[in-house]
Amino acid sequence: MEKYMQDDLPAELPADQLAALLCARLCHDLVSPVSALGAALSVFDDPDSADMHEDAMELVRESSRQAQAKLEFCRLAFGAGGSAPGIMDSRELQRLTEAMFSSVKPEIVWKVESAGLEKQAARLLLNMCLLGVDAAPRGGTVTIEGAETGGGARLRVISEGPRARLEPGTARALEALAPENGYDGRSIQPYYTGLIARSNGGRVSAQANENRVEFIALVKGPEGMIG
Repeated sequence: MEKYMQDDLPAELPADQLAALLCARLCHDLVSPVSALGAALSVFDDPDSADMHEDAMELVRESSRQAQAKLEFCRLAFGAGGSAPGIMDSRELQRLTEAMFSSVKPEIVWKVESAGLEKQAARLLLNMCLLGVDAAPRGGTVTIEGAETGGGARLRVISEGPRARLEPGTARALEALAPENGYDGRSIQPYYTGLIARSNGGRVSAQANENRVEFIALVKGPEGMIG
């Protein structure tokens, strides 16, 4: 992992910058399926493309599915996912995760032991899943684990596969250490992941070996995870 300079001190982003960058990340994730949906619909407006209608309809179905999956996932990962506090069913978290990443190269392996997660722990886990998938761009497996520990939560995401890697910028952002050129729509997500953990009495650490990256989060508090 990249070594930090002694004067490289963690600093939390102002709320307005955090909100703006998270919105940029969300819009980036939605551009692809929404643009594909628009392109498919334009085929139906072209009187000379009747032979392409079947392919266009299939693209409409797939793009709509992807857009819905991303919206449902990001609603909880980046948003409130409902205003009331409470416990998120692990089966629903699994459904959201598998739908979100159904078209990515790595296989999602779900091994969360608890029946439910407190909402902040659930949000943290989904953000860790994003990190895990990004760390395995050439495929392999992303294993998602969660267990009770001393009244809190211990969450772990393991990425294994060819050229699985931990970007230096990701490691820095998890620790609230800004990249050299400042945060952007990509690096804001690991920063936000670390922020969720810090706000709930915990932290996220990351370590990498050859073709393997591991993210571990500890969240304190009696409601960190409910078994």
